[in-house]
Amino acid sequence: MKQFFGMSQTGNLDEALRGLHTPQFIMLLSNNGQFEKHVQALEQRFPGVPSIGCIGMSYQNRIVENGVGIVAFYDGVNAAANVLEHVSTMPVKYIQRLETDMKKVGGSGEDVVCIDFCAGNDACVLSTVNTALRKRSIPLVGGTGDQGKVSANGRVYEDAVAYGLVRNQGGRVKTYKENIYHQMGNYRFIASHTDRANYVLGALNGKPAKQVYKDILHVTDEEILTRTFQNPFGKLNGDDTCIISIKEVRGDALACFRQVNDSDVLNLLELGDYRAIVQDTIAQISQDFPHRSAIFSVNCLFRYKLFSEHGYMQEYLTQMAALGNHTGFVGYGEHYNNRFVNQSMTCVVFE
Repeated sequence: MKQFFGMSQTGNLDEALRGLHTPQFIMLLSNNGQFEKHVQALEQRFPGVPSIGCIGMSYQNRIVENGVGIVAFYDGVNAAANVLEHVSTMPVKYIQRLETDMKKVGGSGEDVVCIDFCAGNDACVLSTVNTALRKRSIPLVGGTGDQGKVSANGRVYEDAVAYGLVRNQGGRVKTYKENIYHQMGNYRFIASHTDRANYVLGALNGKPAKQVYKDILHVTDEEILTRTFQNPFGKLNGDDTCIISIKEVRGDALACFRQVNDSDVLNLLELGDYRAIVQDTIAQISQDFPHRSAIFSVNCLFRYKLFSEHGYMQEYLTQMAALGNHTGFVGYGEHYNNRFVNQSMTCVVFE
């Protein structure tokens, strides 16, 4: 298989599609003002080709912040795209669509990946989707787009998740998750007074969450939202830790970018040597896949901001490009199999 990336910093779709001739699967990353227009135009240009899309920044060797990016697979791919609707209330109602597409695409977790763009309620969506994917051990990589909109096969949806099943006819696929944080000290918290619907964390070990965070890190209310770049929370998930970013201060509570439940066990994280961690990821991918056709990744918005503030973002894209054809988009939350995480990078590598 092969991967195409086209872009336009001004949102010119024709410019972004220049050089793309026979795609077998397309991903559209557009801006809020032109998204719906781009969805319609893309379907007219390549009618019937499976496609998904969302509002967000894209990248290859550089970032497309407010234009349009096109990622397409061709020459050795079998794909299907569709949508599960009503994700805030009952995504399982549409799970038969995914079951049908899995049969159509064939294969298994060895050579098939699911890529998704979600409009919200990510944790519930991933649990629902995983009930189908796990039957064939199919991995998943994806993320949350902006403005609560996604697209599939030429139509725009709200309150939905768009997905693409992609089978690599030329080799294996494998997913990866990169965490640039590690535990800070021996802090261990039991969450309480949570508001699951609004992702609010009210208390830690019975004390107001905001005050606990401030006392440990010696920060003001105003500094909390930037300090989460260095010190997010972590939710223990078996041997893994799911990163939880702070979104805003709400009274004595903290609103987060992913759901926290009463009795969840949390710890406090701190930023590690991200340059060394990125090199470790690159080395692992190179070892696992001596021959790589494509890498598609999802980087968190907070990672993008952190790397940009430290003058590392362009260097990061250059280093990833050394692996081969690397593209991706900047999400508001990252998906890795059945997990919804923050401040992470997830990717799929095609042999």
